[in-house]
Amino acid sequence: MAPRFLLLADVAEILNIKPRQAYTLVHTGELPAIQIGGRGQWRIEATELEAYIARKYAETRAMVEREQPDEAVQPDRAD
Repeated sequence: MAPRFLLLADVAEILNIKPRQAYTLVHTGELPAIQIGGRGQWRIEATELEAYIARKYAETRAMVEREQPDEAVQPDRAD
């Protein structure tokens, strides 16, 4: 059974980013997390990470669709 909560280091490894970048995602609120313990350890619920990844896929898809030129509008090439 997979753990319900992930460490920042786990998130960084999964996303292939530096731990500091994972912290920034949490600190800015882009990736929801909770702080537990007296030392303020961050924990990210696995479902929140999956939702974040899905949002990023959707954002990327929308960006690509906006940037793709409309083939019907492109001028014909002179060959």
